[in-house]
Amino acid sequence: MESLNLNLNVRVDANDKKSFEQFCNSVGMNVSTAINMFIKAVLREQKLPFEIKTNTFDETIYGKLKEAEIEMNNTSKRYTKEEILESINKIIG
Repeated sequence: MESLNLNLNVRVDANDKKSFEQFCNSVGMNVSTAINMFIKAVLREQKLPFEIKTNTFDETIYGKLKEAEIEMNNTSKRYTKEEILESINKIIG
């Protein structure tokens, strides 16, 4: 089966484009080769080759852990390592 090559046009920040071109050159390839490698990796793995997430989850967990720390500091009760780990697991669970 013969492969047909097509052009792909994308918009990218001018500084990012320049930096990406410099990176590609430094590792001995051009932008087209790098983009094709990215596309092949996505198609092969059926996922993006990096994690995408928001900071919301991390900020929520951090806030809850901060609340727990304040609560622990405002009581005379001493907690065992197991109790602390159990509480952390409930927070991030």
